[in-house]
Amino acid sequence: MRLKDKNKELKNRVLKQLYFRQSMSHADLSALINKSLPIVSRAVSELIEEGLVVEQGYAPSSGGRRPLIYSLRPDGMFVLSVAMDQLSTQMVMVDMLNRPVTDTETFDLELPRNSPALSTLTDRIKAFIKKSGIQKEKIIGVGIGMPGFVDPQKGINYTFLDAGESSIPGYISNALDLPVYIDNDSSLVALAELKFGAAKSLENAMVVNMGWGIGLGMIVNGELFRGHSGFAGEFSHIPISENGALCGCGKRGCLETECSLLVVARKAREEITGGRVSNLQFSVNDPPEKIIEVVTEGARKGDQLAVELFSDAGYVIGKGLAILIHIMNPEVIILSGKGAAVGRILLASAQQALHKYAIPRLAGATSLEVSELGPNAGLIGAAALVIDNFDKIRLS
Repeated sequence: MRLKDKNKELKNRVLKQLYFRQSMSHADLSALINKSLPIVSRAVSELIEEGLVVEQGYAPSSGGRRPLIYSLRPDGMFVLSVAMDQLSTQMVMVDMLNRPVTDTETFDLELPRNSPALSTLTDRIKAFIKKSGIQKEKIIGVGIGMPGFVDPQKGINYTFLDAGESSIPGYISNALDLPVYIDNDSSLVALAELKFGAAKSLENAMVVNMGWGIGLGMIVNGELFRGHSGFAGEFSHIPISENGALCGCGKRGCLETECSLLVVARKAREEITGGRVSNLQFSVNDPPEKIIEVVTEGARKGDQLAVELFSDAGYVIGKGLAILIHIMNPEVIILSGKGAAVGRILLASAQQALHKYAIPRLAGATSLEVSELGPNAGLIGAAALVIDNFDKIRLS
């Protein structure tokens, strides 16, 4: 590798550490990057000259000489973060302190049986960048989380968004002239928790992404675990249901046929249609997104039907978690995604299932928590994906 490229690589590593850790001293950076203090100090000085790093002042006194602390300049660079589910897409531009600098845009984009979905997504991203008013030269990349069987290395989603002979990142990147990275939505939710949430600094954790399916991000030895083929974490399709319902994957008995948000919306519609008395106000013809908004708000206010629906879902999730605990013995299981909005209700019923199905010695060693990142976890993870690929971006 040429000296110039080695210097860029070193500065990339400094920038990545500052993004994920927010502020550090020369000594801290030196220890993490495993480079000498003079080399790191020179790299930081160059990044300051380039307008990417700023001094934050001196660290609190610990008895000796106080070191200078450095952080990223917020407006030095930007990342476009995109979070997709099967029915809708969100996007937002964030700065180097992971703060939004635009409003979050949400639009309907159904992925199943929608061949123009990729071109529609690309057009919406292009329009969003133009509307943001941010110079393209300052946008270091686009991170996209999406449902389905995603191979982030090949840039292929085997479930949705067929790019034909191209890869998905290649297709979008050609249209935007920007680096693009994709990954499974649940993996990025787990990445968000690992870098900024309840799994930060933990070695072994499971992150359940409750949405239109039930995704799972696995953190093993402090890193995302993807398995042999890259598809580890298909929690939705654990065959534990006895209802015989056909799953979207083509199999029967999958976990998600009893406890996804689509199931909660369907059951709510059936209960109201059947004459169930409730304060929930929605039309039976409303789309699932609208129904879930109403049921979620109802659960927060204590509506009996809404609480029952989420409690039933949480109990089934708890049965699945018992399997995870027996196999993986995680330190913590984090409930994240859209379902985290009623996390306390899910926690209670999931814990009840664990009491029934999990071995106490194992379950007692695993804490069950609700994500504090909430519905923004997917967007946070998509931005983190870009920074995780910083070396490739800056050296290209």
